Amino acid sequence: MEFVNAVEGINLKKKFKGFELDIPKLNIPQGFATALIGENGAGKTTLLNMLAGIRLDYKGNFRFFDKFDDKDRETNPEVKEKIGYTGTGNYYLPSWTISQVSEVTKLLFESFREEEFDRICSELDILNSDNFSKKSKKVSTLSDGNVMKLMLAGAFARDTKLLVLDEPASPLDPLMREKLCQMIREYISDGNGEKSVFFSTHNISDMEYVTDYAIIMEHGHVVEEGFVDDLKEKYILVKGEKKDEEAAREILYTVTTNPYGFEGIVLASDIDKLAGMDVTTERASLFQISVAILKKTSKIKIN
Repeated sequence: MEFVNAVEGINLKKKFKGFELDIPKLNIPQGFATALIGENGAGKTTLLNMLAGIRLDYKGNFRFFDKFDDKDRETNPEVKEKIGYTGTGNYYLPSWTISQVSEVTKLLFESFREEEFDRICSELDILNSDNFSKKSKKVSTLSDGNVMKLMLAGAFARDTKLLVLDEPASPLDPLMREKLCQMIREYISDGNGEKSVFFSTHNISDMEYVTDYAIIMEHGHVVEEGFVDDLKEKYILVKGEKKDEEAAREILYTVTTNPYGFEGIVLASDIDKLAGMDVTTERASLFQISVAILKKTSKIKIN
C-alpha cells in the first residue's frame, strides 16, 4: 500500500554501553495508528524520545509532515504545536496541582483548550468525582494510571497532527485501555487523513484493535514492519498433530509444542511445503505474529 509519511527517519543511530540503536529508515504512515512493539531494552523509548526531541544526542535526522526536519522541531514553534507527547517518566512535577498542569500546558502550547482538558479529565474520572472541583489535587497523590490519564488529557486537549505515546496502556486497567483505543480512533477519524498516532506497547492484544501499522524492534533494530492486514497475509498460524511435528518444524517460522500436537507460524511463501501433513491454518493475530518474530530474533532462547 502506498502512503505518505507523517514522520520519516533516516540513518538513526544512538549508542550506549553494550547497546546501539541503528535504524536506516523509519516510516510512520500519515493518517494511521502505528504500534512500536518489542522486548524490554529493544530501544522503543529511546526511539520515541529521539523523535519527540526529549533526547537530542543522536545521529541521523527526522522529517515531519514532509515539510520540517528535526532542527525545525527545536526552533519552529509550529512543529512543536503539531506534536503531542506522553512519556513514562516524571512528565509533570510531583508538586504540581492539576490546575497548575493545565496552566503550564496553556503557556507552552497556543492550541491547548482548557475546557477540553477539563472535559477529558472528568470523562476519564481522574479525580473519582462527579465534578471537576478538586483541581488542587497534586500529581504526587495520583496513581500511575491516573497520571497517565492526566498526560493523555493534556495531549488530546491540543490541536495536533501527531501523537507520540510511550507505553500509554501499561498503567491502565482493561476498561481504560478500551477507552484509550476509542480516543485514538476518534482522533485519527477527526483528522481527515492528516492525524497520526505512534505508540509503543507491551499490551499487543489490548491495542491490536486500534493498530493499523506495526513496527517490531529487537535490540535496536527494526526486524519487521508493515500494515497489520499485510502482516496477516505474510504470516499464517498453523496447527497440527504430534506425528507431523518434526517434519513441520523444518518448515515453520516458529513452533510451539504441547502433549497433543503443535502450532506455529509459517510464512505464506512456505505454506505449500506443508502439503500432505494433517494441519489446519488460521489467520494469526498481531500478538501471535509479534511473538513469533521476537522469538525468532530474540537473544532470549525459548523452546
